[in-house]
Amino acid sequence: MERTLDEWMAVAAAELGLDLAVDVRGLLDMTRVVAHGVERPAAPLTAFLVGYAAALNGGGPAAVAEASAKATVLAERWAAEADGPAER
Repeated sequence: MERTLDEWMAVAAAELGLDLAVDVRGLLDMTRVVAHGVERPAAPLTAFLVGYAAALNGGGPAAVAEASAKATVLAERWAAEADGPAER
């Protein structure tokens, strides 16, 4: 039986006592931006921070999406600043 990422998320959430469906693809996009814009180990750590921030801000899919969006913008800004000013 082939298992899927969505199945894993449902089983893991149940095991952790969570009743929460989140935008898995959105979280993966955020971790991709962080991994490439900051560094790879920052991706899972940022995912943890996103979840923690979402919990502190009421929880639920909207809180996860908001925290994920903030982390994505920060990682994009971080990468742009590391590249320095564009040459003209």
